Amino acid sequence: MSNTPKTTPLVSNERNVWRWGFTPQSEIWNGRFAMIGFLSVVLLEVFSGQGFLHFWGIF
Repeated sequence: MSNTPKTTPLVSNERNVWRWGFTPQSEIWNGRFAMIGFLSVVLLEVFSGQGFLHFWGIF
């Protein structure tokens, strides 16, 4: 047996890890947040009967 220390990789290959920068993990999280935002706008329009911009008084 050798006495070399066991090392762990600095970058995790897990897809659900919160990582900053242009990584596949951050793009997955961006997509998830975009889906949540889109769904919330659709639900807002369905339940209020107004468009998103009209609801906030912008247009």
